[in-house]
Amino acid sequence: MNIGQAAEQAGLPPKTIRYYEDIGLVKPGRDTNGYRAFGDKDIHKLTFLAHARALGFSIEDCRDLLALWEDTQRASADVRRIAQEHLQRIEDKIADLQNMRDTLTTLVRDCAGDDRPDCPILNSLGDPRPA
Repeated sequence: MNIGQAAEQAGLPPKTIRYYEDIGLVKPGRDTNGYRAFGDKDIHKLTFLAHARALGFSIEDCRDLLALWEDTQRASADVRRIAQEHLQRIEDKIADLQNMRDTLTTLVRDCAGDDRPDCPILNSLGDPRPA
């Protein structure tokens, strides 16, 4: 199938598929006319990549996960390790976002939001010691 059909089946834009090909994540065959020819295995890889990227896995994590998927002798512990590391990065981001929310909540609460020039939000942003 051509790239348009592959894009539709995998739920990815053709531009993304071309990018994945450029960086070596997928290697579709070529028809005699030189056009890409995607097979079932390519579609599976593209769908796999779409799902992994939707979960926030990095390109390198996707590369590692694809290699493990193709390795029939893989240890599931290797897959789990990649997922656990990614989960920890997500947990860290959530904690950072919660801290940002708490700080901003306090700053917004403390700002009168009136016609006076005094503003705790601006004062805090200018403080050499972040809130």
